[in-house]
Amino acid sequence: MSDAYGALRIPEFRYILLTRLCITLAVQIQYVAIGWQIYSLTGDKLALGLTGLAEALPYIVVSLFSGYVADTYNRKYVYQFALVLQFIGSVVLAFIGMQDSHTILQHGLLPFYVVIGIVGFARGFMGPSLGALWGEIVPRELYANAATWNANTYNAGSITGPALGGLLMGFAGEKVSYMVVCGLVVLAFILIMFVRSRPVQPHAKGESLGTKLTAGLRFVFGNQVLIGAMALDMFAVLFGGAVAMLPAIAKDVLHVGPEGMGLLRAATAIGSIAMGLVVAFHPPVKNTGYKLLLCVAGFGACMVGFAYSEYYWLSFVLLAASGAFDNVSMVIRGSIAQLLTPDSMRGRVSAVNGIFIGSSNEIGAFESGVAARYLGLQPSIVFGGIMTLVVVATTWLIAPTLRTFHIQQSHQE
Repeated sequence: MSDAYGALRIPEFRYILLTRLCITLAVQIQYVAIGWQIYSLTGDKLALGLTGLAEALPYIVVSLFSGYVADTYNRKYVYQFALVLQFIGSVVLAFIGMQDSHTILQHGLLPFYVVIGIVGFARGFMGPSLGALWGEIVPRELYANAATWNANTYNAGSITGPALGGLLMGFAGEKVSYMVVCGLVVLAFILIMFVRSRPVQPHAKGESLGTKLTAGLRFVFGNQVLIGAMALDMFAVLFGGAVAMLPAIAKDVLHVGPEGMGLLRAATAIGSIAMGLVVAFHPPVKNTGYKLLLCVAGFGACMVGFAYSEYYWLSFVLLAASGAFDNVSMVIRGSIAQLLTPDSMRGRVSAVNGIFIGSSNEIGAFESGVAARYLGLQPSIVFGGIMTLVVVATTWLIAPTLRTFHIQQSHQE
């Protein structure tokens, strides 16, 4: 049996995990506060979806450049720069969110969306720099284990963050919620200081800036396993995510308050971290591609079931099951990306992965808002789940190399 705690024995990797935990908590609490506040003020599902689009657009626009920056400059400093931007955005969001309802409605939601865009810009630099940094720290044979603990850390924050966000909104209000977010970003900045700076490998001489910027795209699109795994997850998240509509589902279908919504938002992460503990001891190194396809299909099926549920705890269980399936796909995708990417391109490939996966969460939120407005809340979720199953079937047919991929064989190459 492999060492389930192998990656955790590396001190710098532990600091990276703690940094990611702080940022995940901050982002999740911020999502709960903004989502609940906007829906309470407007009652508009599309307004919820627009929060995702406001963050995704700058994230996508800056990603190729941020990947190049992460492969050219000190990755630790790039991440710290992104944290400073995140802090500035969080402070301004706190100022806006703490205004009374009349003042917010008088100025409209545009100030919210502009500052959310700044946060999205910051996130565009976070993913490539931190992903490339831990890829340098962890030995190749521990990539699957590190990807598991990376996913577990994200999900631990995704469990605690929404629940804490709901409780803070319900019992302490917007002011305390936004102050906690700012404090967590500061703590993340302090923690990343304990990670040693590393020199970056120089680029090939004579390459144009355009060639350097697009190298990650060319590398990913030239590898069927990488492009297949990223595209599969992107479309699954794009169509299958119902999290953006949780404020509406909690209020209009399940008839619970912000506390109940916070627990629902945490349900996927509870299932995910439970599965993550299993995966830590039994990593999916055999039949990896087949398991990836199976788990994404399971995720889509859970979304269809969730759409029809009118019982709080059944909805909770289905979301938890979807999180368990999603954890395995996260671990597999993270392992594949680290195993198949050379050190000199980690930032740019991580940026492409961010475009495929990170931004799809926010664009998926926008898609969910549009679909909910024009199809209805529950039919829109059914549509998303069915489309996820269609994507799995299509990937099965057109990406045979992914279907037969084994992480174990890649370790030995």
